[in-house]
Amino acid sequence: MAIITLTSDWGTSDYYLAAVKGTILSHLPGTTIIDISHHIKQFDLEGAAFTIRNCYHNFPVGTIHIVAINTEESIEHPHVAMQYKGHYFIGTDNGIFSMIFGEDPEEMAEIDIPQDSDFFTFSTRDRFVKAAVEIVRGTPIKNLGEAREGLTKRLLFKPTIVENAIKGMVIHIDAYENAITNIPYNLFKQERRGRNFEIYFAGYRLQKIQEGYMDVGVADLLAIFGTHGMLEIAMNQGKAASLCGLERNTPVNINFF
Repeated sequence: MAIITLTSDWGTSDYYLAAVKGTILSHLPGTTIIDISHHIKQFDLEGAAFTIRNCYHNFPVGTIHIVAINTEESIEHPHVAMQYKGHYFIGTDNGIFSMIFGEDPEEMAEIDIPQDSDFFTFSTRDRFVKAAVEIVRGTPIKNLGEAREGLTKRLLFKPTIVENAIKGMVIHIDAYENAITNIPYNLFKQERRGRNFEIYFAGYRLQKIQEGYMDVGVADLLAIFGTHGMLEIAMNQGKAASLCGLERNTPVNINFF
């Protein structure tokens, strides 16, 4: 049985999501359709990439992931289908896939499938679903269109290392208003070398990394490495981001001494 995931910035108040699901089921009855998220901020490629990057690998190999963020096609940003680590991805090559994978996929093609509609504003329903149907029916990626050699690159900011410090930033605010940074655990472990440290952000300082959110008192700030492997600023049963003035790109530094 096919598994197809959907990620979009549509929300759930309009007909778009239902139309796409209905089209999938009309062609592939019995398909398991999983909503990754439909509450990505409009046109937020970075936020969508963060969300997909942290969950696609939890699905079975062979899963098809339809990515419906900023789907308008152009010569520079064509509609594409690709295979990466046993998963299939369909969307627009506007830089989002380079942020999800961090490298080029094993196979990729520019989708050459005609739409059933004369209107070109709903590519997910009218084209992406058709590509997914072809993949489920066994059509190789190479038969979906002309081969594309490499992804459109959109680079994510990486932390920098200076003398006795790691300089990073907030890259995502989740629904709990935890502020997730671009500082990975492995980098922190590598640079610490047994030294004491201080995490500095928005005028606040923390000198300990906790293992759980409830390791501090209610409404107390904490730093933790989450399941995504990145340093996270949180508040026990509180909203760290809004209370501390944290937003995407807010600097977060770890100073060693």
